[in-house]
Amino acid sequence: MTWLLRRFVVAPLVIVLAVAAWVLLPLWALAAAALSPLLPGRWRALRLLWIVVLYLTIEAVALAVMLGLWLAAGFGRRLRTPYFEGIHYDLVQGVTWVFFREARRVLRLRIATDGPSPASHPGRPLLVCCRHAGPGDSFTLIYALMHWYSREPRVVLKDTMAWDPMIDVVLRRVPARFISPAPGEGADLESQIAELATGLDADDAFVIFPEGGNFTPARRQRAIDRLERLGMHAMARRAEGMMHVLAPKPGGLIAALDAAPDADVVLVAHTGLDHLLTVRDLWRELPMDKQIVMRWWQVPRAEIPEDRDGRIDWLYGWWEQIDAWIAENRPEDLSSGRSGAR
Repeated sequence: MTWLLRRFVVAPLVIVLAVAAWVLLPLWALAAAALSPLLPGRWRALRLLWIVVLYLTIEAVALAVMLGLWLAAGFGRRLRTPYFEGIHYDLVQGVTWVFFREARRVLRLRIATDGPSPASHPGRPLLVCCRHAGPGDSFTLIYALMHWYSREPRVVLKDTMAWDPMIDVVLRRVPARFISPAPGEGADLESQIAELATGLDADDAFVIFPEGGNFTPARRQRAIDRLERLGMHAMARRAEGMMHVLAPKPGGLIAALDAAPDADVVLVAHTGLDHLLTVRDLWRELPMDKQIVMRWWQVPRAEIPEDRDGRIDWLYGWWEQIDAWIAENRPEDLSSGRSGAR
């Protein structure tokens, strides 16, 4: 039922909103210009308005293109062939390039990367583990993997992301999985993840967010409480020491490691995209005139323990290192030249 709602109500609504946004753009622009002097930041309302209009436009155009591809694929019969999967990856790459380039220009953002270069992983599949702090980090990570690393990502996402029509349609046509953080009885998430990570080639990057959700203080405490209830008191103590990340859930990563024995691991953290979880967050905390830092760490496969307990300890150790890095790094304010917290 939710599938029908997403495809036949939400997707058409996005197209209607995109058309309405352009028709009413002069009125919205006047209102945003009048409101901007009352808000912090230079022309904040106008800049945010353009980002919203741009995203709606990209969504509408991408949905129309994918409808055409569905027809061209024999009413969907050949969509999962390598040819059409490649076309959809090209579409994602184009969409991310347009949105990322324009968002960076309008919001005056600078993305700085620290760590191994893309050439550090020639000819090897990657398992990419990223800290999760909102949809902004997912978008930036996929952009980086496709444009800087020349990779075709296979992504594991929460099923709530399927309510975005463009994401819902395109990720059901390329290797990806939507999973529920509270799966029903009999659901085997680790098997689904292992299936997705099987058969990675030299151009693939399997992407997983071991925390299982966006960071919030309440979720951090719930994760600690869950470890206590399960009797994992040592892990709970380690989780209490991490203030900027959630305790990682190791099952999915371990399943991916087993399914892709030749893959190296890349861990990714960032600052500057935190807490962008709701429309209110976007209005209040959308980063403008800042430098966002992404930190990459490469771990050769030979350095990863083979046993399950060793891998859990290894993952917690890396998450503690990521937590410490986040505490030491804050986005640089380009408007004032200062580096600081929010």
